[in-house]
Amino acid sequence: MLHYLLKRLLMMVPLLLGITLISFVVIHLAPGEPTDLQTELNPEASVELKERLRAQYDLDKPLLVQYGLWLKRLAVLDFGDSFSQDRRPVVDRIAERLPITILINVLSIALILLVATPIGILSAVRQNSLFDRATTVFVFIGFATPSFWLALLLMDYLGVRLGMFPISGVRSLGYDYLSWGGQLWDRIHHLILPVFVSAFGGLAGFSRYMRSNMLEVIRQDYILTARAKGLSESVVIYKHALRNALLPVITILGLSVPGLIGGSVIFETIFAIPGMGKLFFDSVMMRDYPVIMGVLVMGAVLTLVGNLIADLSYALADPRIRNT
Repeated sequence: MLHYLLKRLLMMVPLLLGITLISFVVIHLAPGEPTDLQTELNPEASVELKERLRAQYDLDKPLLVQYGLWLKRLAVLDFGDSFSQDRRPVVDRIAERLPITILINVLSIALILLVATPIGILSAVRQNSLFDRATTVFVFIGFATPSFWLALLLMDYLGVRLGMFPISGVRSLGYDYLSWGGQLWDRIHHLILPVFVSAFGGLAGFSRYMRSNMLEVIRQDYILTARAKGLSESVVIYKHALRNALLPVITILGLSVPGLIGGSVIFETIFAIPGMGKLFFDSVMMRDYPVIMGVLVMGAVLTLVGNLIADLSYALADPRIRNT
């Protein structure tokens, strides 16, 4: 298992370098520069001032040289300083926003697993039943519903009209004056809608994956043998069939991490949540290259770690993977 882990870690290094190189080139090929926001709206800004600003930000150097300088700083975990007026270190800005994004994504994954797994199992065991048909309708709705439209719909109906949930931020104005329990409930109350929106599409997809895997497993010969031995249906399903049916789902769960992190940009912007997604959106609008690259690197690392955890879970569940 240790050899398998080391091999996966070594494979992550060139993959991360490739991600950073492509991201660095793409964001610099996009129209506009950070200096445009400081010079184009200033009638007194001269061409010389713009060139001095480009030199200050190393934008006057060739693209590969800029990437080399950025990579040199990254080697010592220095993401540089933001191009914004406060010139704060990128690490500090990310450290402020990262915990809430991780929390929302972890809660979304937990919600997906807790809800989609039993739905998929029951749909497979009760194939073609009313429950199975109802969940099939739910799946089609989940796949067809854009997350941004669902977020706006829930904000309007549950937040504005009914006043059941807050529609922005992660805490209320009087948060500091609440008791410990009140602060905890206030946080939970603010996160219900964002977590649901983040997990909604995954609920539909994972329940279908779980259903198809269970249908394939319960038709295997060893399941028929277990039933022929007189084992109860719950033991056959949850002890013998479930473990094998979960193997493909574990892989899909690791592959879904990039989608959840990418979706953070949408719902964090809509719900005004001060997370990495909102920071990334604001940085793109401001052409803040160091912050953009810092967020992309953190997102790539989280994605690779999520895939690594999925691979390790797959290897733990299936000994044949560990021996390859």
